[in-house]
Amino acid sequence: MPAPSVRSAIRSRSVYEPPDPADGLRVLATRYWPRGVPRAAADEYARALSPSEDLLRSFKEGRLDWWGFRKRYLEEMQSPEARADVRRLAQLAATRPLTVMCVCKDEARCHRSLLRGLIRKGMSAP
Repeated sequence: MPAPSVRSAIRSRSVYEPPDPADGLRVLATRYWPRGVPRAAADEYARALSPSEDLLRSFKEGRLDWWGFRKRYLEEMQSPEARADVRRLAQLAATRPLTVMCVCKDEARCHRSLLRGLIRKGMSAP
């Protein structure tokens, strides 16, 4: 069976959506474990890939717009721990489906859309 393509290998969902057999490895990237969500909802908890508490609070309180949030989140993902996690997830996603999850309902204004892009870039890096 061929490896999944870069486009189909990485999915994005809210952790509150029911699991789908096509999810593959389910990775939860939140600062805190969400209330009411059983540990079995995720195969892996990648806290280092979530926005910092300060960044998340600034965005949710409206002190930072999406573009400011995006810039700071991508800067935070340059830490050695985050970069190592992204590389590892990119390697996994190159061989099987992977789903990035958090609590947001709208992926368009959620860090998981940015994280998905980082993992995709990691898949095409040498």
